[in-house]
Amino acid sequence: PAVRRKRGQAVRAFGKWAAQRGYDAFTWWGQVPLARETQRPQETAVVTDYRAALCRATSLRDKALVEVLWSCGLRRSEIARLNISDLNLSEGWLVIRQSKTGKPRIAPLSPSARHALRRLRGSRSEGLLFDMTSNAIRLCLKRLGAPSAHAWRRGWAVESLRCGVSETSVKSTAGWVSGAMVARYTSALSAELAVKEFARKWSLRNQNQ
Repeated sequence: PAVRRKRGQAVRAFGKWAAQRGYDAFTWWGQVPLARETQRPQETAVVTDYRAALCRATSLRDKALVEVLWSCGLRRSEIARLNISDLNLSEGWLVIRQSKTGKPRIAPLSPSARHALRRLRGSRSEGLLFDMTSNAIRLCLKRLGAPSAHAWRRGWAVESLRCGVSETSVKSTAGWVSGAMVARYTSALSAELAVKEFARKWSLRNQNQ
């Protein structure tokens, strides 16, 4: 249904464009049906998944993989392409040079992720950081009994917002062009986040009075 809906929207957009330019051959574009898309709950990694995966991980590589997923919410393909030269452990970030949008971006690292990556890197100065393909990462997560990489990405976004990180920072770190993906991932938490934001606001107001 999602694919059919996108195709219908594309046909409608083309028809609207043609109508605006005076082409009369496609006047019925507004009647093109749009498939109904049912929104289903999406798997989202939570802090218990993170702790459980760390307990099951036995190698430095697997532990570092779990830490990066929970700290940065990277896509599998982005993790597979990470080079040792992309790390800046002294300042606590890594650079994703090739992302889905085609633009490089910076992803901050948590202290535990920095420690795990420092141990994984060892004395190496070049080469792939994890030396794993995208499929190898998928199989590794399956072996650890952990959620998919995309579920980790959703969990990272939700947990970041829950901890007070701004939507702008989450969007920038994730490499999203608009805030639509943030809203989609966190729609179920919107009420909880609103309550916490107002509580912080009132707490600050009371402190200043």
